[in-house]
Amino acid sequence: MSFSAEAIRPLFPSLSVPADDGSLPIFLDNPAGTQVPRSVMEAVTQYYMTMNANSGGPFATSRRNDEMVARTRQRMADFLNAPSASEIVIGPNMTTLNFNLSRSLASLLSPGDEVVVTRMDHDANVSPWTLVARDRDLDVKWVDIDPADCTLDMGSLEAALSERTRVVATVHASNAVGTINPVAQIAGMAKAVGAWHVVDAVQSAPHAPIDVQAIGCDFLLCSSYKFYGPHLGVMWGREDLLNSLPAYKVRPAKDIAPNRWENGTPSYETWNGLLACLDYWERIGRQYGNANLPGHAGARLHMKRAVMAVQDYERELVAELIDGLRAIRGVSVAGIVAPDRMATRVPTVAMVKDGKTPAEIASILADEQVYVWSGDYYATEIMRRLNRPEGMVRIGIGQYNTSAEIQRFLNLIEAI
Repeated sequence: MSFSAEAIRPLFPSLSVPADDGSLPIFLDNPAGTQVPRSVMEAVTQYYMTMNANSGGPFATSRRNDEMVARTRQRMADFLNAPSASEIVIGPNMTTLNFNLSRSLASLLSPGDEVVVTRMDHDANVSPWTLVARDRDLDVKWVDIDPADCTLDMGSLEAALSERTRVVATVHASNAVGTINPVAQIAGMAKAVGAWHVVDAVQSAPHAPIDVQAIGCDFLLCSSYKFYGPHLGVMWGREDLLNSLPAYKVRPAKDIAPNRWENGTPSYETWNGLLACLDYWERIGRQYGNANLPGHAGARLHMKRAVMAVQDYERELVAELIDGLRAIRGVSVAGIVAPDRMATRVPTVAMVKDGKTPAEIASILADEQVYVWSGDYYATEIMRRLNRPEGMVRIGIGQYNTSAEIQRFLNLIEAI
């Protein structure tokens, strides 16, 4: 059975809440945060009713809380195909987790050691490294992009690597222009020079199956509120590194992975929401993934099939979006636009139109209850590289968007 956005839309209550003018909004702001299924909302409420307690107590609510925590870690390990649930660190957001990671790794580095960052990345995978480089007198090497199609310049990456390289930080999929990078190849290049490879998978997690074992990186970070869950960040790391690296923690906290990386009492109610989100993905896999799978197929396979089914659907929509934009006079689209290359991008599109600033276009669309972002969306370097000081308009497709919504958006852009 092919994936159906119309079938899953009723599972997302916010999609049917009218705006002030009585119309239903069109959510194309998904790269900044997706809407959530009702089951996620209900899980947060259920937490407060049945397991609202801190961890480690002998009483019923605390035991239920700890059981939920264990289940959530395991389900997240399934989603990322991680070898162990002990490799799953959950925190308030990806940025906070990456700053903690950068401080830990930098404590082992010496002046003159090198960190490699790219001009494609969201600043959450740039500033954590450039700031510790400043503090510890490390050298920063920048990897360029090809502005023609906004792909990573692999020759620039190879030139940036040396025997002094200690950290290579790259994005899996661009939050600005949608490019998917060859992260497995990059991991091999980093490993060849003895460097740690840190992957920002925030934008790829909703749109492409992630397999940390196949990628071969050392750390991978993502955000559950980008794949239909609550506001949380997730970091996967190799268990040996999570147990051996310096961790900045209070003394009474557990000194084993992953707990030693989770500072303070977590927002457990949102963990329960994350658990419900991952259950939702498994249900999508069971319904749309592959009718030939055996009924006893494990959660990992169903989650992978779910993302693949959504991926196929979203590729059709983004091709329709890009073709429509390129047919409108005065519109320019950044990044990969060739129909036969849709598999090398996620459905996040950046565009501009002559005569209006990106902020003006986003405001006009907002008045029509079509929600998009303008600016640089924290992808500071790529906008500088594209010579877009005002940024661009970003349209991000999610699994609940429809062809009719894309056509509505295109009609409004043409009319501006």
